[in-house]
Amino acid sequence: MSDKRNTPQDPSGQSSDGGSTAAHIQQVEELERQSNTAARLFDVRRIIGGLFVVYGVIVTFAGITASEADLEKAQDININLWTGLGMLALGIAFLVWLRLSPAVPPPPPEELVDGQGPEGSAGSEGSAGPEEPKGPAGSAGPESREP
Repeated sequence: MSDKRNTPQDPSGQSSDGGSTAAHIQQVEELERQSNTAARLFDVRRIIGGLFVVYGVIVTFAGITASEADLEKAQDININLWTGLGMLALGIAFLVWLRLSPAVPPPPPEELVDGQGPEGSAGSEGSAGPEEPKGPAGSAGPESREP
């Protein structure tokens, strides 16, 4: 994959090899959209929530159709029904969490190089300035107490 910064360009927007930079930018944007879709598709909350819902339905069904002999083995507690309902609740909670807080894909590598990423953004430099002292000097530790 070629980097658009390494391609020499003339002022008309055409690269020296005769290709258009607009086509290259469009291709990069399409790949970023596909990557964002893949990041949302394979979010672990979706997988865990889906599995818990599926297994919860199966175990709940087993609890609903439990015989008297099965209930006697579990001291008259329908453990399959309660476990299945718990699994359903947990799976639905994961899926609701996914819906309320969707996955944010990481920023493209160009932003990280240009200093726009999460650690290199403006304003993060010197954030531990004079407003928050570090170390034991600002705390009421044992060295600052009177004997």
